[in-house]
Amino acid sequence: MGYPQYEENFEDLDSNSVEGLIRLSRWIDNWPANRARDREAALWGRVAKVGEEGGEVIEAMIAATGQNPRKSVPDGDGLEFVQKELLDVAVTALGAIVHLREEQGVFGADPITMLHEHIAKVVTRAQEKDPNFPAPLVVQT
Repeated sequence: MGYPQYEENFEDLDSNSVEGLIRLSRWIDNWPANRARDREAALWGRVAKVGEEGGEVIEAMIAATGQNPRKSVPDGDGLEFVQKELLDVAVTALGAIVHLREEQGVFGADPITMLHEHIAKVVTRAQEKDPNFPAPLVVQT
């Protein structure tokens, strides 16, 4: 699958994250087994992977809270492991968004900006629903 070339300069953290997500998504799409799939199967695979990663969060939580004596926490703090698994879910979901957008012909999609916009909408809805919603954070310098 060919992709257009871009001259964007990915210098800030968000841009580096966007570039990384795009590169990861394209790497997954171009894996030989994935190239052999039809478009709908590839999309289903990417979306299903988000759910599979969510299952790993649940496994990590079970291990971290000691609910299953057969499961152990790998190297260190169990809640750090849960956090890592949650981040895997986020990266997988954002990569699926890149895949979906590129399937729609939108190359170089910026899922980080999409995430920022979505968070703003969710915060607005929460503020409208609850007058006790926390005030904006003030950063002390």
